[in-house]
Amino acid sequence: MSEGTACRSGFVAVVGRPNVGKSTLVNALVGGKAAIVSDKPQTTRNSIRAVLNSPRGQIVFVDTPGLHRPLHRLGRFLERQAAASLEAADVVCFMVEAGDSRVGKADGIILDLLEKVSVPVVLVVNKVDAHDHDHGPDGWECFTRRRGFAHVLTVSALEGRNLGLLVETLFDLLPPGPPIFDDDRLVDCTERFLAAEVIREKVLEQTEQEVPHSVAVVVEEFRSPDEYPERRNLLVRATLFVERPGQKAILIGKGGAKLKGIGELARKELEEVFGYDVYLDLWVKVKPGWRNSERELRRMGYT
Repeated sequence: MSEGTACRSGFVAVVGRPNVGKSTLVNALVGGKAAIVSDKPQTTRNSIRAVLNSPRGQIVFVDTPGLHRPLHRLGRFLERQAAASLEAADVVCFMVEAGDSRVGKADGIILDLLEKVSVPVVLVVNKVDAHDHDHGPDGWECFTRRRGFAHVLTVSALEGRNLGLLVETLFDLLPPGPPIFDDDRLVDCTERFLAAEVIREKVLEQTEQEVPHSVAVVVEEFRSPDEYPERRNLLVRATLFVERPGQKAILIGKGGAKLKGIGELARKELEEVFGYDVYLDLWVKVKPGWRNSERELRRMGYT
């Protein structure tokens, strides 16, 4: 096999401000559930590694938390997660929106971080489906004026536009090497973690802006028929932690209706993800100030 056709593999960090479409892009590229998707910003809290296998090799996408000015210990954790992902990457995808006409504060933070990166950086302009550029210059020129990029690609993660071209471009930039993970792996995380992310996604979908970012999901018990052959279904018992009693009331809803709805949506998706009937038991507890508590952040898995 010639050098040009050698198997290539490596880590691709996907960075961008909150709600720019990073998780949607990663899920579309790997063809499965790799990260939670929401119309609310700052939904990704851990750097999630999702695996794309191809005849050309393997790409491990690292979906990072959206960067913004940290307001609490959780925010500082998210910032460290994104910075660590950049340091370990072979290629970086910097995502912006087609409608951008200026470099905002969050984008400026990322561009400053990228100044320290020595690997190729690809500018990925997302959401071209939502913007018409037939009548004026490309708005994303504000980014190309700030720094040079290895490539600039316009895509629609939602519609799948130009995703094949993006994958081929990334493979061209990755170093030759064998696959990093087994070829049957989609996501590099535990089943408990994936279950917690599915539940948190449904919380984000079903609650108002005052609740989502004060919610943490901890899976207290996870019993799968794979580990317990006597079981016919998957047992998931999880606790939703919030910071204030009023948030707990919102999550539970009148007569428990809100929590029941969240549970029904989460159960259906968990059954699709894991392939078993699911018994889902959800509880809501108040833990004041957990986002500013180093001890609680560690207990909830933000380490």
